[in-house]
Amino acid sequence: ASGDPVANTKSAEKAARQAEKHRARNVALRSRARSGLRNVVAAVGKGDKAAATTAHREATSLVDALASKGKIHRNKAARHKSRLSARIKKMG
Repeated sequence: ASGDPVANTKSAEKAARQAEKHRARNVALRSRARSGLRNVVAAVGKGDKAAATTAHREATSLVDALASKGKIHRNKAARHKSRLSARIKKMG
């Protein structure tokens, strides 16, 4: 089973435990950021510029947090923000 220990040393066991915790946290953070991005896209799709702007502000914050923690590359964060703001600007 996946819960069975595979580590040979105490330090490797601890590293495995930490890796599990870190992975869970990373997955949660990435998920929140992706949801934020989807919210912007959904608002743009509905044509609601006010909602899109608000969602963009939240998504920007989430994406920046991931980048500052090193979970995603800063260029990827910039790309997401740029593309979303471009879509909002296109709304007119």
